[in-house]
Amino acid sequence: MNTYDAIIIGAGQGGSPLASTLANQGKKTALIEKTAMGGTCVNTGCTPTKALIASAAAAYNVRQAVKYGVHARNPEVNIQEVMNRKDEIVAMFREGAEKGMENTENLDVIYGTASFSGKKTVEVQLNDGGTKTLSGDLIFIDTGSRTMVPPIEGADQVKLYDNTTIMEIEELPRHLMIIGGGYIGLEFGQMFRRFGSDVSIFEHGDRLVSTEDEDVSEEIANVLQSEGIQTHLNSKVNKVSQQNSEIEISGDLSGNKQSYRGTHLLIATGRAPNTEGLNLDKAGVETDEKGHIKVNDKLETSAKGVYALGDVTGGLQFTHTSFNDYTILKRNLLSPNGQATKSDERITYTVFTDPQIGRAGLNEQMAKERGIKYKVAKLPMESVARAIETSHTKGFMKALVDEETDKIIGASIVGMEGGEIAAALQIAMIGGLTYQQIRDGVFPHPTLTESLNNLFMTI
Repeated sequence: MNTYDAIIIGAGQGGSPLASTLANQGKKTALIEKTAMGGTCVNTGCTPTKALIASAAAAYNVRQAVKYGVHARNPEVNIQEVMNRKDEIVAMFREGAEKGMENTENLDVIYGTASFSGKKTVEVQLNDGGTKTLSGDLIFIDTGSRTMVPPIEGADQVKLYDNTTIMEIEELPRHLMIIGGGYIGLEFGQMFRRFGSDVSIFEHGDRLVSTEDEDVSEEIANVLQSEGIQTHLNSKVNKVSQQNSEIEISGDLSGNKQSYRGTHLLIATGRAPNTEGLNLDKAGVETDEKGHIKVNDKLETSAKGVYALGDVTGGLQFTHTSFNDYTILKRNLLSPNGQATKSDERITYTVFTDPQIGRAGLNEQMAKERGIKYKVAKLPMESVARAIETSHTKGFMKALVDEETDKIIGASIVGMEGGEIAAALQIAMIGGLTYQQIRDGVFPHPTLTESLNNLFMTI
């Protein structure tokens, strides 16, 4: 048996830096990875999708160039070249991560599938054959998540794509159908529409991205529809079947029993934690009804000395939240008085549609649920000088201000560089600034940040 001070299962955006940090502190550390270094973000998430979105934006911008007085011919999208560019970027990021881990002293990188064989014991089925048994004083689980396929009749009889496999296609879909109107569905839907595919999105609920405020959902729906994307709300797909070269979906679609056909079907209905096969019961680690590992605010599981971080714990599933989990563990484990905890007030993310959806802190739905009295500052992008000059006037800026303290408690931005604007407001929130301080601030002209003056003048 191989004995370690620390064992990390999963080399994602939380597990990898944690492994190198512990090893650099002199702890004998093992990092176990089933597939490739970097986790979802580098291999199947952030890096490849944003590379593809950039290619789709390039094609879209050429078509829109006439609005700027630039006359260009209709672009031809070579999907294989697009995918090759994406693969090159992914390979560069992955190789950098691999070299960084392999050159770290006190760190053993083990490629294989891990499962618990006891409370502090892990067995690894090695990718190149054989098994290895490890024991560790501290164990960290960072196994991530995967696409959750809903129970649909015939799903095992047709070719289904998820966010990973859709990025490996060799030909452009003629008509891409997407089940799920969340972040993944919207990003891929707009991407493939801009590549030239017909796109239809089927959402079970009564609006897209239902975790956002209603005005955000309405605005992004209008944007997608303006680009020719069909959106079908209140749609529950009950059955899928192969009909010659097409796939047919049927069910209660848009409130009526009907069917639609397309050439490709993407499942974007949410994520499921990768906890199956870990034998968590042998480690004394509890999970919830969906299989997520239960943790407290310090990421401790029900088993002493065993922690979990990243997507496998549920909640917000973003790269930066996984990395934040790493920083929490780092501060608590390496500082004698570490008391770092998770807090949903740190909510921040960007949905890379065009325009982007940028979020920081609370939205109106959350503030109402918590009984917080707030004021709303809202400004249409049509009133933003930078947006007008660049012809990116879709969307709006919106911020919430606590009525009692005048401090900013949240922002929802739909607009040009919405994620950057939300991040600027997040910095203001971290600093505890009042909305008056931002309203009266001096920012360079003409920038998007400058319009925060005007945003808070609406209160």
